Amino acid sequence: MLLLLASLVMLFSTLGIWQLQRLVWKRELMATVDTRLQAEVVPIPVPADWAQLDVENLVYQRVHLAGTFDHSAEVQSLAVSELGSGYWVMTPMQLDGGGTVMVNRGFVPQSMREPTKRQVLPPRGKVVVTGLLRQSEPEGGFLRDNDPDAGRWYSRDIAAMAQAQRIPGPVAPFFVDAFTSEVASDTVETNPGSDTDSDTESTSIVDVEYNHKTGAGNEEIVAGSHDGIPRGGLTVVHFRNTHLSYALTWFALASLSIVGIVVLLKETRGDSVSSRL
Repeated sequence: MLLLLASLVMLFSTLGIWQLQRLVWKRELMATVDTRLQAEVVPIPVPADWAQLDVENLVYQRVHLAGTFDHSAEVQSLAVSELGSGYWVMTPMQLDGGGTVMVNRGFVPQSMREPTKRQVLPPRGKVVVTGLLRQSEPEGGFLRDNDPDAGRWYSRDIAAMAQAQRIPGPVAPFFVDAFTSEVASDTVETNPGSDTDSDTESTSIVDVEYNHKTGAGNEEIVAGSHDGIPRGGLTVVHFRNTHLSYALTWFALASLSIVGIVVLLKETRGDSVSSRL
């Protein structure tokens, strides 16, 4: 029994130390990401570097890119946002300098999944996008696997999307969550085939600034923007950090095991004294 308790002390102490190490790592990661979120916007990595790119070291970097959207290859991925359930609109952007980057243009409710249901037509011509560089989400999400053949996407698996939509390479191993976009013209066309009424022939583009502390766009700007969808600026940056509580739990269990050893030793010593008497 003593051997078992001693082994448990070592095991629980090791797990506690490991959780403390994870705590340090998580805090450093959070600090790094926070720095990236507040840093100046930089161009995305060039296509020549994509094959050897370590995306993890660039996640949540503020970036900008310019090119032309290929709306015929749009993909909708299941989403749950502060606006409710719906879809992320993933659209490939053909860069001016070559290569393609998948851009998350924003959120649409379920009723506007189909482009024809949206009030505003998608931007045409050259578009400049500013957003956050994100890591691909392979396989699936929401406890379900992606089904490319049926057009059901539960995660933003860039490689699978590019293959399903037959997007010519090279395709970036990351995607960009757009929170601002600008076109050459200062207006966007309304969709004459949409089910949404509009009193204007065109709608001014309004930038939606990302707020990394709340994960939401500026509400005043959003309220004043066009009713056209997709809605960008909804990225939520959140890290689950429970390592300290786990560490305390493991150390508490180690302490209890030590108490057990002390009690057992006292009982053994008492039995030894009684036997001599």
